[in-house]
Amino acid sequence: MNFDYFDRPTNRKGRSSVKYDGRRAFFGTDDLLPMWVADMDFMVPPAVIEAAEEFSRFGVFGYTFRPESSLEAFAEWCQLRYDWRPNLKWMTSSPGIVTALSLAVDVFSSKGDKIMISTPVYPPFHSIVKDFERELVTCDLYLDAEGRYTYDFDAFEKQLASGVKIYILCNSHNPVGRVWTKEELSKIGKLCLKHGVLIFSDEIHCDLALYGNKHTVMASISEEISAITITAMAPSKTFNIAGMMNSVMVISNDSLRSKFNKVLHKYHLELGNIFAHMTMEAAYRHGGEWLDLLKQYLEGNIDYTYNSLKSNLPTVTFYKPEGSFLLWLDFRQSGLSHKEVYDRLINVSKVGLNDGLSFGLSGEGFMRMNIGTQRAVLEDGLNKIINTFNSI
Repeated sequence: MNFDYFDRPTNRKGRSSVKYDGRRAFFGTDDLLPMWVADMDFMVPPAVIEAAEEFSRFGVFGYTFRPESSLEAFAEWCQLRYDWRPNLKWMTSSPGIVTALSLAVDVFSSKGDKIMISTPVYPPFHSIVKDFERELVTCDLYLDAEGRYTYDFDAFEKQLASGVKIYILCNSHNPVGRVWTKEELSKIGKLCLKHGVLIFSDEIHCDLALYGNKHTVMASISEEISAITITAMAPSKTFNIAGMMNSVMVISNDSLRSKFNKVLHKYHLELGNIFAHMTMEAAYRHGGEWLDLLKQYLEGNIDYTYNSLKSNLPTVTFYKPEGSFLLWLDFRQSGLSHKEVYDRLINVSKVGLNDGLSFGLSGEGFMRMNIGTQRAVLEDGLNKIINTFNSI
């Protein structure tokens, strides 16, 4: 396998794709290049296609459950990639991590309880807390002069100490691209232990650490931190199979896991999708080479974007993400207001990016760009943005 695999054009229009067929609903027009929602335009690993095709030919699609072999593949992947081997009995399922977060908020907090997030952060973290009538507590990440986000631990602890019940951790962080270090995660975990706060650790982007950065699983730091942590992982971002609706929750604390499973069964969400189970196992067993090549390709796309903007549109900048395929573009030096930037992207550049304000108030002046696409598509999108913003 080589880079040609990722350069192959894919036409996703007309296939019920949120990214392509959802443009009118989200942006009000179909006439733009979609570089927003966080899935990639690449063909999935060949082994995943083969697993789906093989079961499709079998032709019987009755009720199913996640086989133990699928969980073993996941555990072996975690051992190989993170030196962390979760016990199979700690694992439970959910159609997706957003679903799992909703269940966790429902089970482990009550109406009016405080739930904390570190902004700017993935929009469902905001909406789920509000939808369940909990009190949303935000603590902005600190943005240094180089554009790198870090924790302000004094502010973080002050907010935790106000009576927070759950902290929703984004590890690696969407949209700012930080792969939190073991030292940072250890501080977060110890502070949550000190103040009796449950951690929901969304680690969906864990496999996409770039440029030599290494992902650390929050629950791997210590048994004490593991006991207050719900680890949420999935093959969806890693292998571009979000449409399979499949994720793994790892909960070492027997009491927490029992309570989570009780509500999972209450809503009859435990069986899952047969194609999701088969493709997850195939991806974790046979997708390693594909993933390693993908990460090189993504680094190339990031470097290309960075150099193009630096040479042709230096008023728009970004800190190279340490993980994932999402760029947090800083338009604050463009000379335009946030609304003017967003309107210009849609109506003049004809490129659809995620509005930074949807990630929290600290996202003002920023837009999120998905570079998980063929280089030719990326070049087209960048040229559209450069040309229109240079004309100001």
